[in-house]
Amino acid sequence: MFRLSNSTRAVSPSLIRSFIRTMASKGSPDDARIVKIEPLSSEDAKWTKLERITYKDPAGKERLWECASRTTRPEGSEVDAVAIIAVLKKPSGPEILLQKQFRPPTGGVCIEVPAGLVDPNESIDTTALRELHEETGYYGQVISKSVTIFNDPGFCSTNLALVTCSIDLADKRNENPTPQLEESEYIETFSVPLHNFDEQLLKLHSQGYKIDCRVQNVAEGIKLAKQFSL
Repeated sequence: MFRLSNSTRAVSPSLIRSFIRTMASKGSPDDARIVKIEPLSSEDAKWTKLERITYKDPAGKERLWECASRTTRPEGSEVDAVAIIAVLKKPSGPEILLQKQFRPPTGGVCIEVPAGLVDPNESIDTTALRELHEETGYYGQVISKSVTIFNDPGFCSTNLALVTCSIDLADKRNENPTPQLEESEYIETFSVPLHNFDEQLLKLHSQGYKIDCRVQNVAEGIKLAKQFSL
């Protein structure tokens, strides 16, 4: 099931040993390319919308703000999506699952954590476990979840819950993880040791990969904990 792609051979040997491929051989995210970029009218937009907000500042003056919003948040849901910090419990030490996925707005392949939109009548825990299994093939257990957090509050209203999951490799269901990717999804999943997480992200960045802010924030949190012995 697990094999290394051409794109992973450029990574350091220690990182190569931790790579776990859970993607069908239909193609690599590194092969995707931008064809063209053109304006999008509000009538043609399917997943997003632009809005103008009128608000009053602390001095009572009316001001305008432009923002983007998702159109997909289910009724009654507090969040648009979940992002998952999935920790593999390995004898050599814990590792975090990461993914490579081409993201057109960045013009490149991003290093991300598993994530996905909330479905109607679905709890945050259910979404997290469903998306984890669909994108990586692993079955996990929810350990904790964050309060509602916002991705880019100056630009959009998009929000999410950050869910931490533990993956037990002794669970027979995790012996041969098989992702269930949609036809349009090209995702490569790999794992990085927790003890040098920030160093591995620097290596991936030097190879031209884009780093998702949530992934980098986890790395910075680990560095702070080490620096101040928390």
